[in-house]
Amino acid sequence: MAVTDEKPWPDTIRAGECELHEPLVRRVLAPNPSPYTFTGTQTWIVGAGRDVAVIDPGPTGSGMSIGDPPDANGAGHVDAILRAVEGQRVAAILCTHTHRDHSPAATPLKAATGAPIIGCAPLALQDDGPRADSAFDPDYAPDRVLADGGRVAGDGWTLEAVATPGHTSNHLCFALVESGALFTGDHVMAWSTSVVSPPDGDMAAYMASLQKLYDRDDRVYYPAHGPAVTKPRQLVRGMLGHRRQRERQILRELEKGTAAIPLMVSHMYKGLDPRLTGAAGRSVLAHLLDLKARGLVRVREEGWELA
Repeated sequence: MAVTDEKPWPDTIRAGECELHEPLVRRVLAPNPSPYTFTGTQTWIVGAGRDVAVIDPGPTGSGMSIGDPPDANGAGHVDAILRAVEGQRVAAILCTHTHRDHSPAATPLKAATGAPIIGCAPLALQDDGPRADSAFDPDYAPDRVLADGGRVAGDGWTLEAVATPGHTSNHLCFALVESGALFTGDHVMAWSTSVVSPPDGDMAAYMASLQKLYDRDDRVYYPAHGPAVTKPRQLVRGMLGHRRQRERQILRELEKGTAAIPLMVSHMYKGLDPRLTGAAGRSVLAHLLDLKARGLVRVREEGWELA
Protein backbone atom coordinates (compact mmCIF):
# COMPACT_ATOMS: atom_id res chain seq x y z
CA MET A 1 0.00 0.00 0.00
CA ALA A 2 1.36 3.39 -0.99
CA VAL A 3 0.60 6.77 0.57
CA THR A 4 -0.40 9.35 -2.04
CA ASP A 5 1.23 12.71 -2.70
CA GLU A 6 0.26 15.37 -5.21
CA LYS A 7 0.71 13.70 -8.59
CA PRO A 8 -0.32 14.08 -12.20
CA TRP A 9 -3.44 12.41 -13.57
CA PRO A 10 -4.44 10.07 -15.21
CA ASP A 11 -3.92 7.79 -12.27
CA THR A 12 -0.57 6.20 -11.53
CA ILE A 13 -1.84 3.17 -9.60
CA ARG A 14 -3.08 0.06 -11.34
CA ALA A 15 -6.53 -1.44 -11.02
CA GLY A 16 -6.72 -3.72 -8.01
CA GLU A 17 -4.09 -1.90 -5.96
CA CYS A 18 -4.95 -0.40 -2.57
CA GLU A 19 -3.79 3.12 -1.77
CA LEU A 20 -3.89 5.00 1.55
CA HIS A 21 -5.17 8.59 1.38
CA GLU A 22 -5.44 9.43 5.07
CA PRO A 23 -5.44 7.29 8.24
CA LEU A 24 -9.09 6.24 7.87
CA VAL A 25 -9.37 6.25 4.08
CA ARG A 26 -8.10 3.84 1.41
CA ARG A 27 -9.15 3.31 -2.18
CA VAL A 28 -9.12 0.44 -4.64
CA LEU A 29 -9.34 1.27 -8.35
CA ALA A 30 -11.66 -0.87 -10.50
CA PRO A 31 -10.60 -2.03 -13.99
CA ASN A 32 -13.23 -0.06 -15.90
CA PRO A 33 -11.65 3.03 -17.49
CA SER A 34 -13.74 4.80 -20.14
CA PRO A 35 -14.67 8.28 -21.37
CA TYR A 36 -17.39 8.28 -18.70
CA THR A 37 -15.48 6.72 -15.77
CA PHE A 38 -12.03 8.31 -16.33
CA THR A 39 -9.41 5.91 -14.90
CA GLY A 40 -12.15 3.71 -13.41
CA THR A 41 -14.46 3.54 -10.44
CA GLN A 42 -12.79 4.23 -7.11
CA THR A 43 -14.01 2.07 -4.24
CA TRP A 44 -13.36 3.77 -0.91
CA ILE A 45 -12.61 1.80 2.26
CA VAL A 46 -13.21 3.63 5.54
CA GLY A 47 -11.72 2.47 8.83
CA ALA A 48 -8.40 1.39 10.32
CA GLY A 49 -9.56 -0.75 13.24
CA ARG A 50 -11.55 -3.95 13.66
CA ASP A 51 -14.14 -3.14 11.03
CA VAL A 52 -14.51 -1.06 7.88
CA ALA A 53 -17.11 0.34 5.50
CA VAL A 54 -16.85 -0.07 1.73
CA ILE A 55 -18.24 2.82 -0.34
CA ASP A 56 -19.23 2.21 -3.98
CA PRO A 57 -18.09 -1.41 -4.40
CA GLY A 58 -18.20 -0.88 -8.15
CA PRO A 59 -18.85 -3.10 -11.16
CA THR A 60 -18.84 -6.85 -11.55
CA GLY A 61 -18.38 -8.96 -14.66
CA SER A 62 -21.88 -8.23 -15.93
CA GLY A 63 -20.94 -5.34 -18.22
CA MET A 64 -20.81 -1.64 -17.60
CA SER A 65 -22.34 0.99 -19.81
CA ILE A 66 -23.53 1.78 -23.27
CA GLY A 67 -20.82 3.34 -25.35
CA ASP A 68 -18.34 2.81 -28.17
CA PRO A 69 -16.35 0.97 -27.00
CA PRO A 70 -18.24 -0.20 -23.89
CA ASP A 71 -16.48 0.01 -20.55
CA ALA A 72 -14.42 -2.91 -19.26
CA ASN A 73 -16.51 -5.17 -17.09
CA GLY A 74 -14.74 -4.84 -13.76
CA ALA A 75 -13.97 -8.54 -13.35
CA GLY A 76 -11.78 -9.27 -10.34
CA HIS A 77 -12.64 -6.07 -8.46
CA VAL A 78 -14.44 -7.83 -5.59
CA ASP A 79 -11.36 -9.99 -5.01
CA ALA A 80 -9.22 -6.85 -4.90
CA ILE A 81 -11.50 -5.32 -2.26
CA LEU A 82 -11.32 -8.50 -0.18
CA ARG A 83 -7.52 -8.44 -0.34
CA ALA A 84 -7.51 -4.83 0.81
CA VAL A 85 -9.65 -5.56 3.90
CA GLU A 86 -8.02 -8.85 4.85
CA GLY A 87 -8.02 -9.23 8.64
CA GLN A 88 -10.85 -6.72 9.10
CA ARG A 89 -14.61 -7.19 9.18
CA VAL A 90 -16.69 -5.40 6.56
CA ALA A 91 -19.43 -3.82 8.66
CA ALA A 92 -21.28 -2.03 5.87
CA ILE A 93 -21.39 -1.79 2.09
CA LEU A 94 -22.55 1.68 1.06
CA CYS A 95 -23.64 2.85 -2.40
CA THR A 96 -23.90 6.48 -3.48
CA HIS A 97 -26.27 5.58 -6.32
CA THR A 98 -27.21 2.69 -8.56
CA HIS A 99 -25.42 3.17 -11.85
CA ARG A 100 -23.74 -0.04 -12.97
CA ASP A 101 -20.24 1.22 -12.35
CA HIS A 102 -21.08 1.78 -8.65
CA SER A 103 -23.41 -0.77 -7.09
CA PRO A 104 -23.44 -4.24 -8.77
CA ALA A 105 -20.46 -5.55 -6.78
CA ALA A 106 -22.43 -4.96 -3.57
CA THR A 107 -24.20 -8.31 -4.01
CA PRO A 108 -21.11 -10.56 -4.36
CA LEU A 109 -19.29 -8.54 -1.68
CA LYS A 110 -22.21 -9.13 0.70
CA ALA A 111 -22.13 -12.85 -0.15
CA ALA A 112 -18.41 -12.99 0.65
CA THR A 113 -18.52 -10.96 3.89
CA GLY A 114 -22.06 -11.06 5.27
CA ALA A 115 -22.08 -7.26 5.46
CA PRO A 116 -25.38 -5.40 4.96
CA ILE A 117 -25.90 -3.17 1.92
CA ILE A 118 -26.71 0.33 3.17
CA GLY A 119 -27.18 3.68 1.50
CA CYS A 120 -29.20 4.94 -1.44
CA ALA A 121 -32.70 3.74 -2.27
CA PRO A 122 -33.19 1.24 -5.11
CA LEU A 123 -34.02 2.67 -8.51
CA ALA A 124 -34.68 1.00 -11.85
CA LEU A 125 -36.08 2.98 -14.78
CA GLN A 126 -37.12 2.21 -18.30
CA ASP A 127 -34.96 4.66 -20.23
CA ASP A 128 -36.44 7.08 -22.74
CA GLY A 129 -33.49 7.12 -25.12
CA PRO A 130 -29.76 6.57 -25.57
CA ARG A 131 -27.81 6.88 -22.36
CA ALA A 132 -24.53 8.75 -22.10
CA ASP A 133 -23.59 7.38 -18.69
CA SER A 134 -23.89 3.96 -17.08
CA ALA A 135 -27.29 2.29 -17.05
CA PHE A 136 -29.01 1.63 -13.75
CA ASP A 137 -28.39 -1.52 -11.73
CA PRO A 138 -31.77 -3.31 -11.63
CA ASP A 139 -30.63 -5.89 -9.05
CA TYR A 140 -29.58 -3.49 -6.29
CA ALA A 141 -31.35 -4.51 -3.07
CA PRO A 142 -30.33 -2.56 0.04
CA ASP A 143 -30.84 -3.94 3.53
CA ARG A 144 -31.17 -0.41 4.88
CA VAL A 145 -31.85 2.89 3.11
CA LEU A 146 -30.28 6.01 4.61
CA ALA A 147 -32.23 9.27 4.60
CA ASP A 148 -30.48 12.63 4.67
CA GLY A 149 -28.55 12.78 7.95
CA GLY A 150 -28.76 9.04 8.58
CA ARG A 151 -25.63 7.47 10.02
CA VAL A 152 -23.71 4.20 10.10
CA ALA A 153 -20.73 3.74 12.42
CA GLY A 154 -17.91 1.33 13.22
CA ASP A 155 -14.60 1.13 15.06
CA GLY A 156 -13.33 4.74 14.98
CA TRP A 157 -15.47 5.96 12.08
CA THR A 158 -18.90 7.47 11.48
CA LEU A 159 -20.46 8.05 8.07
CA GLU A 160 -23.40 10.42 7.61
CA ALA A 161 -25.60 10.46 4.50
CA VAL A 162 -25.92 13.75 2.62
CA ALA A 163 -28.78 13.59 0.12
CA THR A 164 -27.66 15.05 -3.22
CA PRO A 165 -30.23 14.28 -5.93
CA GLY A 166 -29.64 15.53 -9.45
CA HIS A 167 -27.20 13.22 -11.22
CA THR A 168 -29.72 10.57 -10.15
CA SER A 169 -32.74 11.01 -7.92
CA ASN A 170 -31.33 8.56 -5.36
CA HIS A 171 -27.79 9.97 -5.12
CA LEU A 172 -26.16 10.26 -1.69
CA CYS A 173 -22.80 11.57 -0.55
CA PHE A 174 -21.24 10.27 2.66
CA ALA A 175 -19.49 12.50 5.21
CA LEU A 176 -16.73 11.01 7.38
CA VAL A 177 -17.45 12.79 10.66
CA GLU A 178 -14.04 12.13 12.21
CA SER A 179 -11.94 13.70 9.45
CA GLY A 180 -14.11 16.16 7.52
CA ALA A 181 -13.91 14.16 4.29
CA LEU A 182 -16.89 13.82 1.96
CA PHE A 183 -17.30 10.92 -0.47
CA THR A 184 -19.08 12.56 -3.39
CA GLY A 185 -19.81 9.69 -5.78
CA ASP A 186 -20.62 11.20 -9.17
CA HIS A 187 -22.12 14.41 -7.79
CA VAL A 188 -18.86 16.41 -7.74
CA MET A 189 -15.66 15.38 -9.54
CA ALA A 190 -12.56 17.38 -10.42
CA TRP A 191 -11.89 15.78 -13.81
CA SER A 192 -15.35 16.31 -15.33
CA THR A 193 -18.79 17.73 -14.77
CA SER A 194 -21.48 15.21 -13.82
CA VAL A 195 -23.93 14.01 -16.46
CA VAL A 196 -27.51 15.00 -15.63
CA SER A 197 -29.67 12.77 -17.79
CA PRO A 198 -33.49 12.94 -17.76
CA PRO A 199 -35.89 11.45 -16.94
CA ASP A 200 -34.27 10.57 -13.61
CA GLY A 201 -31.53 13.21 -13.73
CA ASP A 202 -32.88 16.62 -12.77
CA MET A 203 -31.00 19.89 -13.29
CA ALA A 204 -32.92 21.92 -10.70
CA ALA A 205 -32.26 19.23 -8.09
CA TYR A 206 -28.61 19.03 -9.14
CA MET A 207 -28.09 22.77 -8.74
CA ALA A 208 -29.78 22.71 -5.32
CA SER A 209 -27.51 19.83 -4.29
CA LEU A 210 -24.42 21.75 -5.42
CA GLN A 211 -25.54 24.71 -3.33
CA LYS A 212 -26.07 22.35 -0.40
CA LEU A 213 -22.44 21.21 -0.61
CA TYR A 214 -21.20 24.78 -1.06
CA ASP A 215 -22.88 25.68 2.23
CA ARG A 216 -21.00 22.91 4.07
CA ASP A 217 -17.43 23.05 5.38
CA ASP A 218 -16.01 19.71 4.25
CA ARG A 219 -12.21 19.54 4.20
CA VAL A 220 -11.71 17.30 1.15
CA TYR A 221 -13.84 15.45 -1.41
CA TYR A 222 -13.18 11.88 -2.48
CA PRO A 223 -15.17 11.30 -5.70
CA ALA A 224 -15.85 7.98 -7.37
CA HIS A 225 -13.76 8.98 -10.38
CA GLY A 226 -10.65 11.14 -10.57
CA PRO A 227 -8.46 12.93 -8.04
CA ALA A 228 -9.33 14.09 -4.55
CA VAL A 229 -10.63 17.66 -4.33
CA THR A 230 -8.60 19.66 -1.82
CA LYS A 231 -10.43 22.98 -2.32
CA PRO A 232 -14.04 21.81 -2.27
CA ARG A 233 -15.93 25.12 -2.01
CA GLN A 234 -13.81 26.67 -4.76
CA LEU A 235 -14.61 23.77 -7.10
CA VAL A 236 -18.34 23.81 -6.28
CA ARG A 237 -18.52 27.57 -6.82
CA GLY A 238 -16.97 27.07 -10.25
CA MET A 239 -19.39 24.26 -11.07
CA LEU A 240 -22.38 26.40 -10.16
CA GLY A 241 -21.02 29.17 -12.39
CA HIS A 242 -20.38 26.71 -15.22
CA ARG A 243 -23.95 25.42 -15.17
CA ARG A 244 -25.35 28.96 -15.16
CA GLN A 245 -23.12 29.79 -18.12
CA ARG A 246 -24.48 26.75 -19.99
CA GLU A 247 -27.99 27.96 -19.28
CA ARG A 248 -27.16 31.38 -20.75
CA GLN A 249 -25.63 29.71 -23.82
CA ILE A 250 -28.81 27.72 -24.39
CA LEU A 251 -30.96 30.85 -24.15
CA ARG A 252 -28.69 32.59 -26.68
CA GLU A 253 -29.00 29.61 -29.04
CA LEU A 254 -32.79 29.83 -28.78
CA GLU A 255 -32.65 33.58 -29.46
CA LYS A 256 -30.80 32.75 -32.69
CA GLY A 257 -33.48 30.23 -33.65
CA THR A 258 -31.58 27.04 -32.90
CA ALA A 259 -34.39 24.58 -32.07
CA ALA A 260 -32.71 21.15 -32.02
CA ILE A 261 -30.51 19.82 -29.22
CA PRO A 262 -27.86 18.26 -31.54
CA LEU A 263 -27.30 21.67 -33.16
CA MET A 264 -27.03 23.32 -29.74
CA VAL A 265 -24.41 20.76 -28.72
CA SER A 266 -22.38 21.33 -31.88
CA HIS A 267 -22.40 25.11 -31.29
CA MET A 268 -21.78 25.01 -27.53
CA TYR A 269 -19.27 22.18 -27.07
CA LYS A 270 -16.36 22.99 -29.36
CA GLY A 271 -13.69 20.28 -29.56
CA LEU A 272 -15.81 17.74 -27.67
CA ASP A 273 -14.74 14.09 -27.82
CA PRO A 274 -17.35 12.57 -30.20
CA ARG A 275 -17.91 9.76 -27.69
CA LEU A 276 -19.27 12.35 -25.24
CA THR A 277 -21.77 13.95 -27.61
CA GLY A 278 -24.60 11.93 -26.08
CA ALA A 279 -23.66 13.07 -22.58
CA ALA A 280 -23.67 16.70 -23.66
CA GLY A 281 -27.06 16.31 -25.30
CA ARG A 282 -28.59 14.80 -22.17
CA SER A 283 -27.32 17.67 -20.02
CA VAL A 284 -28.66 20.24 -22.51
CA LEU A 285 -32.03 18.48 -22.34
CA ALA A 286 -31.90 18.65 -18.53
CA HIS A 287 -31.25 22.41 -18.71
CA LEU A 288 -34.13 22.87 -21.18
CA LEU A 289 -36.55 20.95 -18.96
CA ASP A 290 -35.54 23.13 -16.02
CA LEU A 291 -36.00 26.30 -18.10
CA LYS A 292 -39.39 25.02 -19.25
CA ALA A 293 -40.48 24.41 -15.65
CA ARG A 294 -39.51 28.01 -14.90
CA GLY A 295 -41.58 29.31 -17.81
CA LEU A 296 -38.61 30.56 -19.86
CA VAL A 297 -38.80 28.14 -22.81
CA ARG A 298 -41.32 25.86 -24.45
CA VAL A 299 -41.19 22.93 -26.83
CA ARG A 300 -43.21 22.58 -30.00
CA GLU A 301 -43.33 19.98 -32.72
CA GLU A 302 -40.50 21.73 -34.59
CA GLY A 303 -38.29 21.99 -31.52
CA TRP A 304 -37.41 24.23 -28.58
CA GLU A 305 -38.03 27.98 -28.47
CA LEU A 306 -38.16 30.89 -26.06
CA ALA A 307 -41.48 31.21 -24.23
